[in-house]
Amino acid sequence: MGAAEFLPKEYGYVPIVLVSYCFLNFWMGFQVGKARKKYKVPYPTLYASESNNKEANLFNCVQRGHQNSLELMPVYFMLMILGGIKHPCISSALGSLYIITRFFYFKGYATGDPMNRLKIGKYGFLALFGLMVCTISFGISLLLS
Repeated sequence: MGAAEFLPKEYGYVPIVLVSYCFLNFWMGFQVGKARKKYKVPYPTLYASESNNKEANLFNCVQRGHQNSLELMPVYFMLMILGGIKHPCISSALGSLYIITRFFYFKGYATGDPMNRLKIGKYGFLALFGLMVCTISFGISLLLS
């Protein structure tokens, strides 16, 4: 029995949205690489020290914006994959919203003022909450079937 036989046709949106997030993640990684050159932070240094680099905060904000996105990526992927089985269209829409808000989260963080990450970025947590609801709904439907 192939996946297409038990997954709804609309589930196809889920992997497309997930791959879109991968492109955003690659882009953020490139931004960190550019910031390393600009602010002279060599590998393998994860965060710049303000005692050695007067622009450490600017680099650290770029790095932190990407790092935070990496930290939440497994949660986002798991919720998309599972919640999307029962609610592929809703999960894909919420996943797309999450990607958009992650972009603005990163851009805001990269300004050097960490509070700027929350202007639009804070709405990503609503998208994650919605994905949690979709995943819980999927789990309940399995228990009741």
